[in-house]
Amino acid sequence: MQCTAVNKSLPSVDTSTLDVAKLYEEAPPAFGHDMLKLFGFAPGYVNLNHGSFGSVSLPVRAVCDKLADEVESNPDKFMRISVLTYLTRVRERVAKLIGADTDECVLVNNTSHGMATVMRNFIFNQGDVLVGGDHHVSTGYSTANQFLLATTTYASVSKTLKYLADIPPYPTLSAFNLQFPTTHAKIIEDFRAHIKGVTEATDVAGGRKIVAVIDSIVSLPGVLLPWKEMVAICREAGVISVVDAAHSIGQELDINLSEARPDFWVSVGAPGALSLSLLMNPAPKELPQMAAFKEGIRRSLCSKEVPSSLSTSIVRKTSFITLTFVSERRAALDFREWLGGEHKINEYSHNLAIAGGKRLAKRLGTSVMDPEGDLTLNMVNVGLPIPGEIESSDEILRILQETLLLEWNCFVSPFRHNGKWWTRCCAQVWNEISDFDVIADALEDACARVVDFAKQQAN
Repeated sequence: MQCTAVNKSLPSVDTSTLDVAKLYEEAPPAFGHDMLKLFGFAPGYVNLNHGSFGSVSLPVRAVCDKLADEVESNPDKFMRISVLTYLTRVRERVAKLIGADTDECVLVNNTSHGMATVMRNFIFNQGDVLVGGDHHVSTGYSTANQFLLATTTYASVSKTLKYLADIPPYPTLSAFNLQFPTTHAKIIEDFRAHIKGVTEATDVAGGRKIVAVIDSIVSLPGVLLPWKEMVAICREAGVISVVDAAHSIGQELDINLSEARPDFWVSVGAPGALSLSLLMNPAPKELPQMAAFKEGIRRSLCSKEVPSSLSTSIVRKTSFITLTFVSERRAALDFREWLGGEHKINEYSHNLAIAGGKRLAKRLGTSVMDPEGDLTLNMVNVGLPIPGEIESSDEILRILQETLLLEWNCFVSPFRHNGKWWTRCCAQVWNEISDFDVIADALEDACARVVDFAKQQAN
């Protein structure tokens, strides 16, 4: 197949003429390429990388544009009065979706923002020290306060934890090693052993605290973890669980956080840039003291002095960055309901991911990371024809990215993990199996360029 010429012209999109209410009275387009008419992609662009940045559908954009007009018409009225109604309605809808109480939901700009808000509000004891030669990631145990993170923790979250470990009172970082392929049973076994080792070496009864950051679905590779079982292990051991659930909404069905009971759970959903931070709001005795800033007064999130409207107060203080996210959440849920609901959307996306992953692996002469499909939802990981001894570098990633985007007008996420090269493909309602063929042609070209580059560097 010949390389696709990139069409540099942008699609003409005018959401001001789109009557969303009237549109929703009609039947939605069929899943697949017919669905592309509801998105603003450039002509010919094959997007199998929804998991990185997402894409807002045109009906959702239309709702957001109207909200932006309302904000600009009277900013003070919106910020001081109207926004509270929007926030309450959004939190009610999201709470129902994830099986939580409305008062447990706090809206934030994105998952990294929510994770940083949680992690940077822990109050540590004076005198805790960082033990070990490498204070960035330590696999040993100490008696200081500890953060527990996996080797697959998302980069921005990992950097936040490393920053916190670098400032007084220097909590220790303890790395939980995750390498794929593996199984849920093996992950649970290893995680239980790791938590046992940390707790036995840490004076939890003496006031030391352990905070475990757990991915619900890892970003790279895109795999589902047994996070509910991992949360239960933490709860039994007296460890605080903070779940980075960035990829859960839109992929995981029937989440039911009231049963899972993590201490904190932060997610971002799509299509529609649906973001939220969920605080499970446990009793004061179940969590150590945390700080929150409200009206310039430092208070504990577990203090009885904090009003029940704290979540609304917090988001009012941070939401000046962008206000359209308030409307995006409701509009995104409305859009997904029009398409047929969460189960219908995920059935199509999951089946396409499984079939497309097998198709791509066959074309490339490689294999999928999760052949049984137990760790696969709507993102599938496929091996790349790049020798494992070729290390990842800025130059190699640039070759891969520029070849895919500039030469072939498509994208997936290539990465190196556990000594091998892979790519993550995110199947969505606008994709069809033929998109994996386009990606196969593009990756064959890109990988060949990487191999040639590595040979030149070796000579």
